[in-house]
Parts: sequence; C-alpha cells; structure tokens
Amino acid sequence: MTHSRNAFGLEILKNSHPDIRRLKALGGDIELHGNKFWKSTFVLMDYLREYPPEPGSRILELGCGWGLGGIFCAKHFDAEVIALDADDAVFPFLEHHAALNGVNVDTIQMNFEDVEQEHLHQFDMIIGADICFWDSLVEPVGELIGRAVDAGVGRVVITDPGRPTFREVADYFHQNESAVYTDWSVPEPHNAWGLILDIDNNKDEDEANQDHSLGSVTDQC
Repeated sequence: MTHSRNAFGLEILKNSHPDIRRLKALGGDIELHGNKFWKSTFVLMDYLREYPPEPGSRILELGCGWGLGGIFCAKHFDAEVIALDADDAVFPFLEHHAALNGVNVDTIQMNFEDVEQEHLHQFDMIIGADICFWDSLVEPVGELIGRAVDAGVGRVVITDPGRPTFREVADYFHQNESAVYTDWSVPEPHNAWGLILDIDNNKDEDEANQDHSLGSVTDQC
C-alpha cells in the first residue's frame, strides 16, 4: 500500500503515512477540520495551473490546513507565501510538506475576523480551499474578502466542494465584483469537482475604494 501520492508536481502524504502518524502522535488535537488533505485543493491547483498568478507574487493562503495550495504556488510560481490558520496545530503538517517539496512557506495563527485591511496591503493575491464550511463562517469569510478588495489585493481565488455556505459568499461577490464564479472538474486520477470564485480586483480606483463592509453578506443573499 502506498502512503503518498504525487499530484500537480507535489508529493502529498496520506494519513496512513508514518510521518503523518508520528506528527499526529506528537501534536495536540487538530480542530476546524485541518486533520487531512481536502480535495478542493486539487480544484484550486488545477485552476491556477490554467490561470496562474504572476511569478513571484506575494500570496496569502487562508485556512491553510496542510498548506498544499500555498506550497503549490511557491513551487511552481516562485510565490512568496504566508499560510494562515486559526489552529496552529496544523503547521507541523504544513512545514513537513513544504520541506518535502523543497519550498519555504511562512505561517501565522490568526482568526479570519482578526485579519485587518492594513495586514492585507502587502499581498498580490489571496487563495483558499474549503474555508467556508460552517454557517458561522459566511460572514467572517465574506468580510475578509471585502477587506482584501478594499486593500487593493489584485486577485482572490477561493474553491469549495459546493456547500451552500460558500455559495452565499460567492453569489454576493459575483453580483458585486469583477468575478468569475464557475464549477471546475479535475480529471483522473484526481477525480475532484468544485466551485471557484475568482475575483479580479485590478480595476478602476473608484470601484476599488467603495465600501465592502458587507453589512453583512447574509443580508445580501
């Protein structure tokens, strides 16, 4: 039985791999579903392979979990990546995968609500996969995207397996921003499917400066 897989130029360890089992034994309990690799990341990787970021972009990965989306960008697009998660117990798994794939990814422990507009100015792009899985995350995710747009982040790409919670956020921004909102299939051997929200924020300054406080996302959906 193989305990790892190769996908999109990365080596990805399975939960059965001895290294993953060792890290789980050494670490504390992982919360917020960061206990494994989620297939929406395959959707993100495949989409970014087709519509890549600019080489050397400064990228923030939200709700990073094991951080494979950011690791993919660092390896293939020479991106400078910071991976953010509310649960710092996921970072040993991210760091192990980053080392395994020959890249460096910085990490920061922070809740979505605590990421302020001033933090976001430094980034060219924000990515995330499977980050809107609870009703209680609709407003924090939506408002964080809004702050990123107001901060002038050039592009925001979020993928999801199609949960109603993600659809609420994506519907709002598809109506109000220069955004692509579509489904995306990843063929064999990965066999993944999901939805993509890709916001292009490279637009007129007047539009970029409008208020996106989302008073709230749920009021608009």
